[in-house]
Parts: sequence; C-alpha cells; structure tokens
Amino acid sequence: MVKSIGKEIKQSVDGEAELIDTVISAMKDKKAENIVHLNMDKLVKAVCSSFIVTNADSTVQVKAIADNIEEEVLKKLGTKVWRRQGDENALWIILDYGLVVVHVFQTGCRKYYALEDLWADAETVKIPEDKIA
Repeated sequence: MVKSIGKEIKQSVDGEAELIDTVISAMKDKKAENIVHLNMDKLVKAVCSSFIVTNADSTVQVKAIADNIEEEVLKKLGTKVWRRQGDENALWIILDYGLVVVHVFQTGCRKYYALEDLWADAETVKIPEDKIA
C-alpha cells in the first residue's frame, strides 16, 4: 500500500518522527530521488521501526546525501549515527539510528537490491518531491 505523506508517519518512540522528518529534509536538500518511508512497526521480525530509502545517480551524490543526513541530524537533534557503512565505494550507504535505518543507494544498486520488494509487507509511504516554482 503506497500513500502520500503528510503527517501519516506515526511516532512510536519519542523523537522518532522528528528524526524521520530531519532525514527526509536532509535528503531533499541534496536532491535525493524517489524517497520512500517503509514503516516496519507491524512486521513481527523487523530489524527496526522504519527504513528510509532513496537513491542518486552518482556515487558522489550518494556520499553527499549521506553526509548531509548525518550532519543535519547531529545539528538539529544532537543524535549521532550508531553505525555507518558503505563509504568505501558509495554504491549503498547505510546510516543506522537504531529504530530508523537510512539507505542511500546509487540508482542501479537500488533497482538490483529492491528493498521495497523484499519488505513488501511494510507500509510504504512515497515522499512527494518538492515542486520548483
């Protein structure tokens, strides 16, 4: 089920919704594409509460998006990433914030790994792109 985002993201733990909003905003600041929130709350064996997934066409942009997320979350929320992986080749960078795990893919890798298909039972919220006037 795909819906458009408004305030549909539910806060299951204090600060989780604010973290998700900050991550999405930081992604948009660096022109991330196809941002999707996978709400994993209702899945029995989910490793976290939320996946935030996006992609970019170059490894340089993938790294810039991941760096901006980490910087903005630290600046706005004072929260450090627990673990970061994927900087070696920047094809898929993962930022682990505990309940929220962020995946920044290069476009081809996102298609190949198809996380949205793998976690198809999760509630999927497609984040609308900002309109340029």
